[in-house]
Amino acid sequence: MKPVICLDMDAVIADLFTEWFARYNRDYGDDLTVERAYTWDAPSYVKEECGDKILDYLHEPGLFLSLKPFPDAIEVLGRLNLDYELFLVTAPPSLSSLAEKVQWVAAYLPFIGQERLIFSHRKDMIRGDLLFDDAPDNLLGFQNTGRVAVAMDYPYNRHIDCHRVQSWLEFESRLPEWLSR
Repeated sequence: MKPVICLDMDAVIADLFTEWFARYNRDYGDDLTVERAYTWDAPSYVKEECGDKILDYLHEPGLFLSLKPFPDAIEVLGRLNLDYELFLVTAPPSLSSLAEKVQWVAAYLPFIGQERLIFSHRKDMIRGDLLFDDAPDNLLGFQNTGRVAVAMDYPYNRHIDCHRVQSWLEFESRLPEWLSR
């Protein structure tokens, strides 16, 4: 049986921050980048007049369809798909994003397909051998079940003691070592 790899979409496969922060920066005259995102609490690092409204961008129609894949993500996933069972496990912030994520998978990851797309906010409840994610709660929850969690490295998740990578090529090269333990 092939090992089961659970993969987050936003900020792991798809570059969420470039588009999300570009929309915020345009509207608030800021220069926010992911390097300033030291906590999962997005309202804490935006201008005060924006505050919780930073989260409203995640509900805008078209946001998720506009996201671009990270460098090498699609190619690496194509290779990994030969040796592993890949499942996309994503937590949609809104009902409109659900449909957009399905369309995104059809456009960029047809070899994985909709039948291996799981919507869940409780990724620790999904069966799999390894989770590749960015959200601190997801990484901790999965790791606390005794399984392998790998973080796409961001300032907001560096306090989590788990495996981490900077790129898809690094993930691909280190995956066999993590699954052999």
